Parts: sequence; C-alpha cells; structure tokens
Amino acid sequence: MACPFLEEPVDVEAQILRRALRRERFCTYYLYCTSFFANGSFLYNIGDAEHVSKATVCRAVRNVTVALKRLLYSFVVFPGHRPTRYIKEGFHKIAGFPGVIGCIDGTHIPIIAPSVNEGDYVNRKSFHSINVQIICDAANIITNVEAKWPGSVHDSRIVRECTLSTKFGHGEFTGYLLGDRVNMDTPYLLTPYPDPEPGPQQRYNLAHCRTRARVEMTIGMLKARFQCLQRLRVTPERACDIIVACVILHNIATIRGEHCPSEPNISSDPNHEHPDPPTDIQDGRAVRDTICHNHFL
Repeated sequence: MACPFLEEPVDVEAQILRRALRRERFCTYYLYCTSFFANGSFLYNIGDAEHVSKATVCRAVRNVTVALKRLLYSFVVFPGHRPTRYIKEGFHKIAGFPGVIGCIDGTHIPIIAPSVNEGDYVNRKSFHSINVQIICDAANIITNVEAKWPGSVHDSRIVRECTLSTKFGHGEFTGYLLGDRVNMDTPYLLTPYPDPEPGPQQRYNLAHCRTRARVEMTIGMLKARFQCLQRLRVTPERACDIIVACVILHNIATIRGEHCPSEPNISSDPNHEHPDPPTDIQDGRAVRDTICHNHFL
C-alpha cells in the first residue's frame, strides 16, 4: 500500500475495511466497533442501545478489529514514513538531543483473568495485564508496537527480544532510541544517568527527560482516545488484537490532526509500571558519555 501520508488515510482505511467486510453491513459494524473502542462500553450495553444481540456486537468488533490489524504495516512503520533526517530534526527541536529516531516506553493494559496460564498475566502490581511496548516519533505517531507479552514479563526482556533490537544490532537504522532506567544501556538505546554529576550529565538528563516525555504523552493520548484500554474483558489473544487496532486508529487520527481528549498524567497512571532496572547493563554507557561530552558541555 502507498504511504498514508501521500493520500487521505481514512479513505485508504475505509476501502480496505469495506473489502474485508464486503458481505456485512460495513457502516453498522464500524459504528459498533468504534463505540466499543472509544467508550469502553460493555458489549451488551452497546447491543441494548442499538437493539441488537451481544453476539452481533461481538462479531462486529472482532471483524473490524481483524480488518484494522491488516493495516498494521501501512500505518505503523519504524522509524517512520518520512526521511530519517526529518524524524531526528523533530526530536532535536524539543530539547536539543541529537540523533533520536524514537522514544520507547511500556504500559500495562488491564485484562480479565484468563483461563489459561493465568499467573503469567499478573504483573508487579498484582493485576492481570498485557505489557505493551510503544515507540513513537516527535509528532506522537506510534512507529512500533509490541502487544503480545503477558504482564509478568519485564520491559527489558521485551526490548531485548523484539525484532527491532535485531535490526538495530545489524546496523539497519542510524540513530538512537530514548528509554527510561528500566531498559538496558545499549549503543542504540540510551537511558539517563542514574546519579548525574552537575554540569553536562545533568543537562544530558534534562534533555533526555524532556524528549522522552513525548512517548509518555503519546501513550496518554492513546488511552484517552480509546477508553476500552482501561480494561479489556476478552481473552489475551483478542486483547492484543484490539490494542493493535487502537494504535492504528490513533495514528490515523494523529495524521489527520484530529482533536484528542485531554490525556491523563502518565506518571500517575496506575497501569504505568516502573520495574527495577535490569542488571545486565551493556556498552551503551560509552555512547551516552560521548553524546554528553559532544553536545552538553
């Protein structure tokens, strides 16, 4: 599919959805699904309001979710559809941090207790969740999403085992990700100094914090737009599909410049965890020191 920045993104989306649901009542299905995504309503509440059965609403949500998921690699592209230099410039304008092509963070999406492997989904705060990794650009567009891991999995493992880590390791990207202290320091994923000395290290940390705040803002916007993400009452597999569908719709809305409800303060979000940092810190500290010396003296 052509780059969604070059043509009307919702037109592209609608064409694919209509083809995917050509035997169904497209407009009605889409109405049920977006009502569920945006309001987080129980399926039977939507059914009562529209005078249809819960099974019909459930089928509509499932069919539209699957159709949206097919758009993943058209609307969620790392490091983005635009040239890398523009992505870096966008981040640099925030706080002067050089070479950034993405900011990364994790967030927990609550789910009901699954019937299989229930314990795997209990996170450090003792509720069931999917641990979702998000990467975004400076324009709040999500450029990568990992929505498949149970809540008990540590953020650092998700980073280590995701496809992007392999691609970075093979030198496919030129630039850095900014992450928080729960991530490993690697040559491509930069974290703050844990105990910064006055001067360059403090300036580095300030620029890092201000720049990385963009991903926290993006996650807040995603959850504000799609209230269903406050708690998904479906199986883990379907929860992952719904999360991906919401990410795609978020990007379409962001590309179009649509108004976003006031995003919550992510630092007070009970579903936003700050687990202990990993112990296997690697050689990213040398890259961090070089950037600190060259740009924040």
